[in-house]
Amino acid sequence: MSLAPTLTLNNGVQIPALGLGTWPMNDSETADAVATAADAGYRLFDTAENYENEAGVGEGIRRSGLLRDEVFVTTKLNKKWHSYDGVHRAFEASTGRLGLEIIDLYLIHWPNPDQGTYVDAFRGLRDLQESGQVRAIGVSNFLPEHLQPLFDEGLVPQVNQIQLDPTQNRADLRSMHREHGIVTEAWSPLGRNGGLLEERVIAAIAAAHERTPGQVVMRWHTQNGVVPTPKSGNAKRQAENISIFDFELSAAELAALTALDIGAPLALDPRSFGH
Repeated sequence: MSLAPTLTLNNGVQIPALGLGTWPMNDSETADAVATAADAGYRLFDTAENYENEAGVGEGIRRSGLLRDEVFVTTKLNKKWHSYDGVHRAFEASTGRLGLEIIDLYLIHWPNPDQGTYVDAFRGLRDLQESGQVRAIGVSNFLPEHLQPLFDEGLVPQVNQIQLDPTQNRADLRSMHREHGIVTEAWSPLGRNGGLLEERVIAAIAAAHERTPGQVVMRWHTQNGVVPTPKSGNAKRQAENISIFDFELSAAELAALTALDIGAPLALDPRSFGH
């Protein structure tokens, strides 16, 4: 079993350096995946209201036998709750489905800038945090133009979870994160169509380290201070994804992976897409 090390968020809370993503699994699949991932050493479990599998995450955690303070649960709220009071209602619904009293990391799932109320929602998150019901707060899929209005109000997320992999390494956004002490999390950290793992440079680095291409990409994330959340319900693949903290990529290897950035548009544009 491999336990991931932890990173310290800007409010002092510790977050595991790697987690399990759960979209698009249903409740039953998620419960099984969380339970097997816990056996493999995972302690960070990522879900969302919109995934419709929060109950499965809760069931998987209970099935694992882990104590509450041994796990770090992330969930996310939808745009209909983008108000100070709405966030509190969303929190009650999500904790009910999870079967938990406290959420470790609570995120605004998409900025939905046309709605223009995510700053109020973030104030609601901060209130939940100050009351001890949420340990860390953040956003997901926010661009620099969405983060700046928060900064202008003195509001700084602990985390921004974004689409990120070596071919879309989001250097401008990650630079802003570092400037403000925000931890970057990655969804689809291994790419979205399987093509990333067939890149020759990745295959060559994997062969040099006697690792899989997936392990090399995951190590690129973690050595860059990014928290990846790969989704897998396969116990063998789960164990492979987390067994990456016993080798190091060289500076040249990291640079070679970063050079794969193709500057392609995001799969989903946060300026127009959201739920």
